[in-house]
Amino acid sequence: MRPDASFMVRHPAHWIALGFGSGLSPKAPGTMGTLWAWLSWWAFQDFFSVGELAGIIVLSSLIGIWACKVTAQNLEISDPGAIVWDEVVAFWSVLLLLSPADFTTQLAAFVLFRFFDAAKPGPVAWADQLFKGFGWRGAFGIFFDDFVAAFCTLLCFAIWRTW
Repeated sequence: MRPDASFMVRHPAHWIALGFGSGLSPKAPGTMGTLWAWLSWWAFQDFFSVGELAGIIVLSSLIGIWACKVTAQNLEISDPGAIVWDEVVAFWSVLLLLSPADFTTQLAAFVLFRFFDAAKPGPVAWADQLFKGFGWRGAFGIFFDDFVAAFCTLLCFAIWRTW
């Protein structure tokens, strides 16, 4: 089943897990979710302190795991491509840890994160396979590979800045 707008409005968890509609994109929903994350970051980053942004990310992760659990179960797919809240929260983490960052740095982060999330090289592929299934374990797994992709993105920046 491919979710649509009518599926999204059936449950509040669907709104969250589908990235407020960005995951409904017929092509590259993960990229659309990451783009939504970046645009929303630009919209609210100046209104919160670093600590508050970190709190928002933690809270969004916890709520997101619940939302992904409910949405995956309702779609009857353990890790549907339309679920993009994991990309949103993971990319917010990248942006927070790179802050302050100019547009070019954020664009490079976007490209690197999308590469690691989509191509799933090495540790990201391992993380993607580690927690499969439904329920809380599967919902955590939906998030885990994206946080590993975020880590790999940040590692690239750390290596680049050190070199």
